[in-house]
Amino acid sequence: MKHVITSEWKGNLTFESTIDEHKIINDAPLAAGGDNLGTSPKKLLLVALAGCTGMDVVSILKKMRVNIAKCNISVEADMRDEHPKYYERMHVVYEFTGKDLPMEKLEKAVKMSEETYCGVEALFRKAIEVTSEIRVKEG
Repeated sequence: MKHVITSEWKGNLTFESTIDEHKIINDAPLAAGGDNLGTSPKKLLLVALAGCTGMDVVSILKKMRVNIAKCNISVEADMRDEHPKYYERMHVVYEFTGKDLPMEKLEKAVKMSEETYCGVEALFRKAIEVTSEIRVKEG
C-alpha cells in the first residue's frame, strides 16, 4: 500500500497539505519567521503517535467490553538542542476515565498497541526511546 500527500507552498514558511480530503496547515511561529498560521511539522509527529495508539487502544478495549467514559492521550517529547533538531525521546500518557476500570485490561490494550498494532510507534521505536504510563480517574 502506498500513501501520497501533497503540500503546497502558500508563501513565507506556510505550507498547506492535503491528506485524502483533509487540509492541514504547517507554519512556523512569528519568533521563527513564520506567520503562525498552523502547527509545526514536528509536532504533527506527536499527533500521529497519539492518534495511532489511541485508535488501537479504544478499539481493543471495546472488543474487551471495557466501558471507558474518556480516553485522553498526551505525548511529551524531548528535542535535541543541536541541528538537526529532532525528538530524542517520547513519553505517552494514557488517561482513562470510568467506573471500576480493570487495570489489567487497560495495560493489555496499551501493550498490544505498543508492541503489535501501532505502526507510528513501531517506526519511532527504531530511532528513539518511547515510554508510556497509564493513569486512571474514577468518573
